[in-house]
Amino acid sequence: MKDSLHRNIPYSYLDNILVIIPVRNEAATIGTVISSLQSYGLKQIRVVDNGSSDRSAIIATEHGAEVVTENIPGYGQACWRGLQNIPSEIEWILFCDGDGSDDLSCLPQFFQLRENYDLILGDRSATPQGKAVMTPVQNFGNSLAGFLINLGWGHRYQDLGPLRLIRRSALEKIGMCDRGMGWTVEMQVKAVECNLNICEIPVGYRPRQGGKSKISGTISGSVKAGIIILATLGNLYLKKLKLPDLSYLSGILLVLGSISLIPFGDFRNPEVFSYFWLGMGIMSIGFILSWGVKSISAWWFWLVAIAARLLLLPMYPGNDIWRYIWEGLIQLQGFSPYDFAPNATELIPYRTEWWQQINHQHVSAIYPPVAQLGFRWLAAIAPHFLLFKSAFVAADLLTCWLLTQKFSYQQTLIYAWNPLVIYSFAGGGHYDSWFILPLVSAWLLFDYHKTSTHTYCQSSLLLSISIAVKWISFPFLGFLAWQAWQKINFKIALLVIICGILPFFLTALPFCNTNSCHLIPTSSTFVSHGRSAEFLPHILSKFWKESLKSNAYFALPLGLISLFLILKSFNLQQFGSRFFLALLTISPIIHGWYFTWIIPFAVPTQNLGIRLLSLSSLVYFALPYHQAVGDRNWDLTDLETMVLWLPFILGYCITISHRKLEV
Repeated sequence: MKDSLHRNIPYSYLDNILVIIPVRNEAATIGTVISSLQSYGLKQIRVVDNGSSDRSAIIATEHGAEVVTENIPGYGQACWRGLQNIPSEIEWILFCDGDGSDDLSCLPQFFQLRENYDLILGDRSATPQGKAVMTPVQNFGNSLAGFLINLGWGHRYQDLGPLRLIRRSALEKIGMCDRGMGWTVEMQVKAVECNLNICEIPVGYRPRQGGKSKISGTISGSVKAGIIILATLGNLYLKKLKLPDLSYLSGILLVLGSISLIPFGDFRNPEVFSYFWLGMGIMSIGFILSWGVKSISAWWFWLVAIAARLLLLPMYPGNDIWRYIWEGLIQLQGFSPYDFAPNATELIPYRTEWWQQINHQHVSAIYPPVAQLGFRWLAAIAPHFLLFKSAFVAADLLTCWLLTQKFSYQQTLIYAWNPLVIYSFAGGGHYDSWFILPLVSAWLLFDYHKTSTHTYCQSSLLLSISIAVKWISFPFLGFLAWQAWQKINFKIALLVIICGILPFFLTALPFCNTNSCHLIPTSSTFVSHGRSAEFLPHILSKFWKESLKSNAYFALPLGLISLFLILKSFNLQQFGSRFFLALLTISPIIHGWYFTWIIPFAVPTQNLGIRLLSLSSLVYFALPYHQAVGDRNWDLTDLETMVLWLPFILGYCITISHRKLEV
């Protein structure tokens, strides 16, 4: 039957079909799959290389297929990439796997059914061979998905198999959104919603002919895939119900939460904390709702982002800002904040009415030189916290704008509408937005522009500003230099290092002389052995009391991990996300606003752990509460530590697991 059908189909009849094959490390099978497709008269074959480390792409090219590359992992992401820039003559899209498991002998029947149907699906469960190869978990999952689709949409599917032929116009009408393992189920559900003509035909199925499956190869993989498919069905059903636009409800709650916070920023009064947590809780509910936003208008995005921040400007700030203003003021009087702590006798004549609110009065400046210059310039204009907070919010909003230039407004909500970000800069008045802005600029410039000497130099100069504002950006320069050495040459790597550190040294000169250059107060207890809301050091101290005596114990493991990440990361986004994960979990000194450092790097991935951390970080404010009621121990309890950190760690692991699964 196969040969008869095959002979009766002229090759020109199939020229309007494009085959899309997502592959990752399918070198053992992809050549055979392409040859088999060609034997049935299919000429236009597009292989999407989704991060292969073997010769899959080379072999596909040798066999006459077009190869496109998609570095972002995910089955749906690879399929979506394959659909870009399709020739105008293509009217049909055939999807199949590259592992040799699809029995392609049924293709002539697919071709003959095109006149009567828009979507033709292969049903593996309808053949004894298919049933035998599919695992019990797969069979159960397909049956459950088919039952739920029938329950919600009134159409019974037998299988969610990969072999499918769909009319191009129908695919455009569907408007695929999923970029992971939910791709197939989304297509089938939306095909019903769009009233497409659908049919399923029995197809054979073979064990994977090469490579290793991350899904059906293990029970855990199959279960995780099932969870993703069920979650996709749930999201599609909620969308079918046409609930009110979540973006409006989410934004309103964020603004209402900001309004309720305004009177409750003075943490010296223990009575404010219940109201503070209530306001942050309202904002957090709005933030959680934003996770379900599928699209959002630009005007509403910016209205909420700006309004929430402006509303918090009058809020009483955290005590760090008084040090910023003080260090700016004494510079105007000719004193270096690196040489004189706030309680220095030489500075007694310059004390202000708010001087008592400066934290760590016995410690000289710990902020890098560019930050100090910024404090000086602002103090010269007006030594008032509103001006300083406005400068921090301006940098924060510029970061929002930069992110929207590369990612959608919906993706950028994780940063722009994040209650922790909004409070940290607009409410608490922490200056970290100054170093985040050039850091994000360097990341987006380096990762999303053509690699060149010019790009490396510009990125390193932006990093130099970030480093000179807050030391923590320095490892990013190491990654940039390593990439320059690997991809261009040693001279460019050296130039990157020079560009990255020269501005720091130039801005440090005004604070140094021939006798001293005290840019880091290493003798401070805050630096030497101070603790706060740490994670791994907190756990380690339960077994090794000696670790409480010096924070230097954690410098070596953090340094080694940073070096490993420099060598193994592919781009600045990946390095930044991994580095801040390591830094935050290993560092013995952690404050709530430090968590804002990692949030911009979650915009492309929408990392669940970082979203949850934005909420669990509210536990950090138990520290100033303890102090307000007379407990001078600046450290979280065991329970508070777990409540703060476990959502972050578990959510991060879930995201990584899903992304690996979707490759």
